Amino acid sequence: MTTILKLGGSVVTDKDTPETVDAAALDRIAAAVSAADDDLVLVHGGGSFGHHHASEHGISRTRGTHDYEGVVAVHAAMKRLNDTVLDAFHAQDVPAVPVHPFSAGFRNAVSDLVLPTGQVRVLVREGFVPVVHGDVIAHEGKGATVVSGDELVVELADHLDADRVGLCSAVPGVYDEDGEVIERVESLEQIGGAIGGSDSTDVTGGMAAKVRELLSLSVPAFVFELDEVEAFLAGDDPGTRVG
Repeated sequence: MTTILKLGGSVVTDKDTPETVDAAALDRIAAAVSAADDDLVLVHGGGSFGHHHASEHGISRTRGTHDYEGVVAVHAAMKRLNDTVLDAFHAQDVPAVPVHPFSAGFRNAVSDLVLPTGQVRVLVREGFVPVVHGDVIAHEGKGATVVSGDELVVELADHLDADRVGLCSAVPGVYDEDGEVIERVESLEQIGGAIGGSDSTDVTGGMAAKVRELLSLSVPAFVFELDEVEAFLAGDDPGTRVG
């Protein structure tokens, strides 16, 4: 069984402090991953690394740049975060390897994401745990824009025929307008104005964007907090099911 686990940037970093990693959270996740039995593909967000530099240079999913310094700054920051994530997994003997979207994918002239995934499929088959991450990406007509971890999760799930998808978030699930966690979300209309953007710097749209992306999947997807990562990897259905 193939499981895709996305680690929110707000989980693995302190999003309010530029380039600050939450080492305790990373260590806990790495330990849980090392005990998992499924074939895994990991994706992590930008947190205080990518989002900080993207915001500084005015780059988002829809707003591009032709400034090479901005592109390099965002990509370099994401590589630094990815290296730190890999180090945490290697300390738990997880055979994690990096996959950098900037070097592989692009958006075409109508902004569709084109992402080759054959290398990820082969890496999984060969016993590795690919670790993909939010990044900048070439964008026809706009220079370069941001590709979010949530977009990558959907692309990977579709192309790898994933069985389950999990988003480990800073919150225990998707909230309703009363602040209660919703057990299952089947449409954006169902939750109305209860979700919005992130409280911290986020150039990819916050929870609303996550739910919108996950609703396009044909496999079970769950949004849950760090305390539930072990349960999700053990096959439980924590937090909110989307779709």
